[in-house]
Amino acid sequence: KGALVTVKMLTRTSLVLTRGDHLELKNMREINHENLNPFIGACVEPPNICILTKYCTKGSLQDILLNDEIKIDLNFKNSFVSDIITGMDYLHRSPLKVHGRMKSTNCVVDGRWVVKITDWGLESMREHNFDDDLQRYKSLFWTAPELLRDASIGSGSVKGDSYSFGIILQEILFREPPFSANGEPGMVPKVRNGETPPFRPVIPQGPQNDIPKALLDLMQECWDEDPNSRPDFVEIKKKFTSMNKGHIMDNMLRMMEKYANNLEEVINERTRQLMEEKKKTDMLLYRMLPAMVADSLKSGTTVKPEMFQKVSIYFSDIVSFTTMASESSPMEVVDFLNDLWTVFDDIIARYDVYKVETIGDAYMVASGIPVPNEDAHASEIAMMSLDIVSSVMTFKIRHRPDKQLEVRIGIHSGPVVGGVVGQTMPRFCLFGDTVNTASRMESTGEALRIHVSEAGQKAIQLTNKGFILNKRGEIEVKGKGIQTTYWLTGKHGYSRPLPTFSEKSGIFCE
Repeated sequence: KGALVTVKMLTRTSLVLTRGDHLELKNMREINHENLNPFIGACVEPPNICILTKYCTKGSLQDILLNDEIKIDLNFKNSFVSDIITGMDYLHRSPLKVHGRMKSTNCVVDGRWVVKITDWGLESMREHNFDDDLQRYKSLFWTAPELLRDASIGSGSVKGDSYSFGIILQEILFREPPFSANGEPGMVPKVRNGETPPFRPVIPQGPQNDIPKALLDLMQECWDEDPNSRPDFVEIKKKFTSMNKGHIMDNMLRMMEKYANNLEEVINERTRQLMEEKKKTDMLLYRMLPAMVADSLKSGTTVKPEMFQKVSIYFSDIVSFTTMASESSPMEVVDFLNDLWTVFDDIIARYDVYKVETIGDAYMVASGIPVPNEDAHASEIAMMSLDIVSSVMTFKIRHRPDKQLEVRIGIHSGPVVGGVVGQTMPRFCLFGDTVNTASRMESTGEALRIHVSEAGQKAIQLTNKGFILNKRGEIEVKGKGIQTTYWLTGKHGYSRPLPTFSEKSGIFCE
């Protein structure tokens, strides 16, 4: 019916329900109390014999008490104790009369931090419901001594439930497992044997924080050796109410306020961790795609192709890279390219440019996309190109330190279309004749020289930034015919070292 439930599988291989069992099932279905976990139903057909109860999101009370990340003050503890007392008082006045399996693992907590007692009723169905001897042994930590000694008493009693409550009270007040101070193996036989004095959990000496002495006395009364000396839950409820008379609502409000503050701290810490991880993810994404494009993809917006009218494109590749690669190991080639691209990446980070891609030894950069920058695109690419040439002159190839690295660079300006291609690994790509012409400028250039098309030369000169461009002359460009091109050789006031050239185009370094 759409309810989220807990399914507790039983180890029974067969089950025959008596008239009494049917009556008990009817009574269990009719029980409805805030502090009793509702019984939803049961499956009695082998091999899927199981019991269904409502699912409580916070888990068992024992789990919460042993979780150091959850802050629990006395008001919180009093709330837990009050819920258990109220639920057990109602259960003892119901047709079921007793619980018989009271323990902190059978106290579950819902999303509103209300304790609900579970695993009550259906004793005939639960026989042999243990995975191993250790589980059976641990289940006896909350069992009253008279029940350990005399199996004929049955599975439980009213005063036996009071004893179990006393052990749970020790867990709540000190946030420790049952008998934690005396938790050696064999403690169950010590309880059963009725030692003098009776073997019970040890109450830590010294100040007990803000635990009232009356509450400690109630705990000890509940685990008294003599069942007749233990209070039943009617009396337990009276004593506990008198301890908190006139303060129940105040305590609850303070408890909820402190829980809200604790929850806020936890949320803030988790949010901080989430934001740090998000920053790392965004940083990686922004390295792969332009920020505007990445933000659009994250928001689920379709990135449509766009025409950019004023763009400058940079292409470069390494002279004689094929020969170098054939004479080097794959690891050496990877290390070399990684070292070189790291230098290039550091340079382009200083300019208003976007690294489009690297393919092998080819390096492609654009300015004016994806955010237009008016006429600045040409000067940004020109300055970047000069810095790259200067850095190449001093670059040392790790496995070939005696070899001078040489690159060819080509620049062209014009309109392009930019758009995202692919879904699995989306890439921001540029299309148009401007891209092809920039590539031709690189392939028809010379080592350690910046080859610029006529359109690129005009765009650079338009900026009036003092760039020095020398006319190369007319050359045959594949697919373009005869073109007039230029060399970008420097800039007035540029202080970094650049190559100089003889009249015959022989290169030497200053």
